[in-house]
Amino acid sequence: MSKKLNILFVASEIVPFAKTGGLADVSGALPKALKELGHNIIVVMPRYYQIDKTKLNHVDGTLGVPMGPMGELWAGVYTSTLPESEVPIYFIDYEQFFGRKGLYEEHGESYIDNDNRFIFLSKASLQLCKMLNFVPDIIHANDWHTAAIPLLMRTRFVHDFANAASILTIHNLQHQGNFFKGGVDVLEIGWDHFNTREFESHDQLNLLKGGIAHADAVTTVSSGYAKEIQTSEFGFGLEHHIQAHSEKLFGILNGVDYDEWSPAIDKYLPQMFDLGDMDGKLTCKRALQKHFGLEERDDTPLLGFVGRFAEQKGIGLISGVIDGLLAQDLQIIILGTGEKWAENYFSEVASRHAGKFGLHVGYSDALAHQIEAGSDMFLMPSLFEPCGLNQIYSLRYGTLPIVRATGGLDDTIENFNEEQMSGNGFKFYDATHEALYHTVMWAVSVYHNNQKAFQTLQKNAMKMHFGWDDAAKSYEDVYRYAIEKHNS
Repeated sequence: MSKKLNILFVASEIVPFAKTGGLADVSGALPKALKELGHNIIVVMPRYYQIDKTKLNHVDGTLGVPMGPMGELWAGVYTSTLPESEVPIYFIDYEQFFGRKGLYEEHGESYIDNDNRFIFLSKASLQLCKMLNFVPDIIHANDWHTAAIPLLMRTRFVHDFANAASILTIHNLQHQGNFFKGGVDVLEIGWDHFNTREFESHDQLNLLKGGIAHADAVTTVSSGYAKEIQTSEFGFGLEHHIQAHSEKLFGILNGVDYDEWSPAIDKYLPQMFDLGDMDGKLTCKRALQKHFGLEERDDTPLLGFVGRFAEQKGIGLISGVIDGLLAQDLQIIILGTGEKWAENYFSEVASRHAGKFGLHVGYSDALAHQIEAGSDMFLMPSLFEPCGLNQIYSLRYGTLPIVRATGGLDDTIENFNEEQMSGNGFKFYDATHEALYHTVMWAVSVYHNNQKAFQTLQKNAMKMHFGWDDAAKSYEDVYRYAIEKHNS
């Protein structure tokens, strides 16, 4: 039997405590799946002030965190468990860094001291291990926020973590943690590491770049994205650096939590349904149409979108075709928030297309579930998508994804093949208005003119499985690779 591992998992956001994106979903689910494989895992994140400390347990004592020129800073520690699990989660409490309204920014402006805030988190997580007498076999860092950990383990904290291996997961390469180079002194790693092979990028400190260089293994959240980030189109300037470390790069597709995202048990739906009894899907569609004031028609296709109003998510593509689409026999519902131009533009579209277009600016977990369940198709025309989760949710709800073939979207969606009656959605390749428009109209045509094929695609989609049990086993394999590499 394989040795069970001691795992330290550190992330800047974790569901259900704090979330801005997919990093939080992964960080809330993967540790639970690893625990179910028998491993001993603890999770660490900041205690942002949106997290109510009265619902947490205080850990006795204070945590000293060395911060170079800033001296030693003292933090409090709180603890709880991840929901529906026995996985302990520890919260680093330091008001100067985490006692703010936002996680990373306010009013669209990033906090000017984000480098210090997350260097502090990285060091505090290592100090916490010492405080708890927890000796990790593997330390799992996530994105730029904790990417300094692999080198900290080899420099400032080498005496305590010489025997531990490190893994860094890239959830989104666009965000790299570029800061003033003076952060090297705060890291206390030595200026010899500030070079183009490690942390230096255009005379700035690039935390993610350094993490990629020093981690024993690097993962990203789909095999397609692992290939894409080695190209100039998706590499955001790090493609050559990643190519140089490609021998330790692995793509592991994210799983989804089917305890939360399944129409057979979804508490947010007016009527549950499943593959053997699809009546509830039509009930969900009617309720959705009514909620958004759309024409209550069973025979018109309803398209949903849930996501950030950001260029990455293809919001510019959608805005460029939405009037043309709404001139056809279809309806569209959009749930999201983000760039102000998009919020304003879609609000104006809603006023012009009452009865055919529904908009909710903001986020609602209940509405997100209801849109997945009640829509016939789901729009996800991302310019790039490391993994994507909504398209996987959509599959489970029999809501056919319309996606751009990139990253995890390309990995999970098989294009409709009319001759073979195969596939689980509709894909396009060029990031153009024309490609999106014609693919939507292709899907709508199948809906109107070939319901048998449409229903076959729905069945194909609902039979697919992307659970965390599979992903956790792949991470376990990478952990063992990293440990073996480190020990050799």
